Amino acid sequence: MDTRLLGRTDYRATVQAMQDFTQQRGPDTPDALWICEHAPHFTQGLAGKADHVLVPGDIPVVATNRGGQVTFHGPGQVVAYPLLDLQRRGYFVKEYVHRLEEAVIRTLAHFGVTGHRVAGAPGIYVRLGDPSSHAMLEQRPQLRLPGSAAPTPDFHGLGKIAALGIKVSRHCTYHGLALNVAMDLEPYSRINPCGYAGLPSVDLSTIGVQTTWDEAAHVLGRQLEIRLAP
Repeated sequence: MDTRLLGRTDYRATVQAMQDFTQQRGPDTPDALWICEHAPHFTQGLAGKADHVLVPGDIPVVATNRGGQVTFHGPGQVVAYPLLDLQRRGYFVKEYVHRLEEAVIRTLAHFGVTGHRVAGAPGIYVRLGDPSSHAMLEQRPQLRLPGSAAPTPDFHGLGKIAALGIKVSRHCTYHGLALNVAMDLEPYSRINPCGYAGLPSVDLSTIGVQTTWDEAAHVLGRQLEIRLAP
């Protein structure tokens, strides 16, 4: 995998570059991983509803073709864009999402934090009262009886630290995930993050982890290389 730490990039230009890469790639094009940071803006996914953007103020709202609802990007957040041929790697979208989440969980573990999945709500969450607790969540994904309804996400006592939003075209992925490291979190109060009113958003700094963007980017990049292997 060709991993590139791009630093601060323009969001619209980066999305266009990902689309161009995906459209032009052939069966032998090497997979890539772009890791970057963006200026403040909200992005609205394909399923996004306008009423989830509450008071954007001076922060631009950008419509994009990834999955999911509205989220925020800004300085102090590591954004990772895997550009993979899933068919060549040998796994499907559901497993791809699981591997992305696992890379975030392993990255958080590197910093002494326990990341959790919540049933019905992609992304990674931490316990606000005890971010290092290994106790399993009642809200974790569990096997359901065939035909049973999907659970309603329960965020009690949790904060969201990483968001996912992907796009797959011709078996090839772009867009990706965002891990909050040391941000101004105020803009999250201007939206319903990922479509959930009142969902707390946190970063590593908020829960007591002092690290740099570069260190977090390197750790996350290495975990993605490992977890996304064929």
